Amino acid sequence: MQSGQRLDHFLVQQFSNFSRAVLGRLILSGDIRVNNRLVKTGYRLKKNDDISVCFPRQESPSLLAQPIDFGILYEDNALLVIDKPAGLVVHPGDGHRQGTLANGLLYYCGSLPGTDNLRPGIVHRLDKDTSGIMLVAKTENALKTLGESFKNRRVSKTYHTILLRNLNQENGRIVAPIGRHPVNRKKMAIRWNKGRYAATKWRVLKQWPGFCFAEIDLETGRTHQIRVHMASLGSPVAGDRLYGGTLRAEVGLPITRQLLHASTLCFHHPFSDKKLQFTAPLPEDMQRVLSLLDDRFS
Repeated sequence: MQSGQRLDHFLVQQFSNFSRAVLGRLILSGDIRVNNRLVKTGYRLKKNDDISVCFPRQESPSLLAQPIDFGILYEDNALLVIDKPAGLVVHPGDGHRQGTLANGLLYYCGSLPGTDNLRPGIVHRLDKDTSGIMLVAKTENALKTLGESFKNRRVSKTYHTILLRNLNQENGRIVAPIGRHPVNRKKMAIRWNKGRYAATKWRVLKQWPGFCFAEIDLETGRTHQIRVHMASLGSPVAGDRLYGGTLRAEVGLPITRQLLHASTLCFHHPFSDKKLQFTAPLPEDMQRVLSLLDDRFS
């Protein structure tokens, strides 16, 4: 605790699973007090302040099975390989209690491991506006085995993206640790002292004035890794408003989301250990932008 630091900022650092808005409401309701007194969210901490926190008890939410559209690339008794459309949230959270991929998986499969924690069969995740391949486990054993494969980096992941501006090299590798942004908890950032090891390889496939199309290989799987690493190189993902990829309207390209697609996934089957590889085709919105860039600069 630093003297002079705002109470809500301090609490966000201590309880990263809660948003500042949620913690702010707890301060205002008196569930969080300083020296047993009611204070405001912007209260400036002083040396030797005693902070008491009481999180209200919440009932465990249940997951509603709902029909949700997503592509199926492969299915057997152990797993499901899907093509997640852009705009689909993976699992329930603040502001997204229904209409998620998790709801759709429960509707499609009927029963999946991990349903109790609202993540039925979900081994890994993609951001809401990132499209492409995801792996879903249908049994407890498959969930555990595939989870260990991701943890031990036995899974290969390749993405394709349209970036703003051109990278300085046609191919390269960036190693920079990633952690939660010190102020904006919705963002991740390169944190040299507090981040987790993260490595990303890229290869430029095509370039135009102000844009390039790149293939990205992830060596690790940190939250927002590609978005953070590419932005740090001065070439954010096109359409990524959180990391500097916003385009001016006069550019005239139909970009309504971050143009990032999980195109290929290679892993070992949890039962047979057979090596499997699947590819999800580039979505229509990215294909359209590529065609427009070709037409504009041909």
